[in-house]
Order: sequence, then C-alpha cells, then structure tokens
Amino acid sequence: MAEKNEAPRERLTEELLERLLAAQTPEAYLDQDLTIDRELPDYLHELLAAKGLKRADVVRASGLNGTFVYDVFAGKSRLGRDHALMLAFGLGCDLRETQRLLRLDGVSELWPKLRRDAVIIWCVEHGFTRSQADDELYRLGEKTLFGTGPLHS
Repeated sequence: MAEKNEAPRERLTEELLERLLAAQTPEAYLDQDLTIDRELPDYLHELLAAKGLKRADVVRASGLNGTFVYDVFAGKSRLGRDHALMLAFGLGCDLRETQRLLRLDGVSELWPKLRRDAVIIWCVEHGFTRSQADDELYRLGEKTLFGTGPLHS
C-alpha cells in the first residue's frame, strides 16, 4: 500500500464562520482549536511532499527564478499574486490549493467575476500548465502570468 503524504483536512471556511457566529464569546470559538497559524513555507513544503515533487521541478514548471523560489520556501521572500499563481501552476495545485496558497501569501484569491481571474480558474480546473494558462490568457487578450501579452481594454 502506498504511503499517503496528505495534509490534514482543513474545515471549510463557511463551516468555521458558522461556528464562530454561533459562539457565545470569541473565546468559546478559539477554545475549539479550529484556527491555524500556518505559514506559507510550511504549506509549500506540505504540497511538495503530498505531490512527490522536488523544488527544482516546481521551478522549471512555474517559470520562476530558482533562487527566488528557494527564498520563498525558506520564508525569506513573499511571492505577490502573479508569482503565487505561477508557483501554484508549477506545483500542479487544484483550485482549493491555489486559493489557499494565495491567501497564505497575503494576496487576493481568484474571483470568477473578474475576466482574467475567470480564465485562470478555468485553466487551474482543467489541469493546465503555467505555459498553457499563459497561452490561454494571451489568446483572450488578458495579461499573462509571465508578464507579457495584451491587457484587456
């Protein structure tokens, strides 16, 4: 039987919000140990282990500078939104993992009401690589993740 390297299941935000709003006091909610103090580097290492990847694989697949990626994994640098998305593609993240990565980096999550974000969400859901996602963004007149391509007017 294969060993599982899955991260512990996190409760959905909606479920946690319901519990928080139903709590008599903030302490009643906090005492349930439902909050997490997870840092981005910890999450990135969990994803690497769960997906059986090496950082060098992720660097190649993401198109990001290797030194920069190593600094992010070490907690020395923050990504910024487009670089976080590029890293998520490099890690082969699904939509939930991508949103969590964005959140932990302190940038806005993908929002389907925004045209560019909608394209990226679709690409993530369909298992596109970063390069394929950039091609799709370019084709639809949106700024690519790699920083080239047209802006939609």
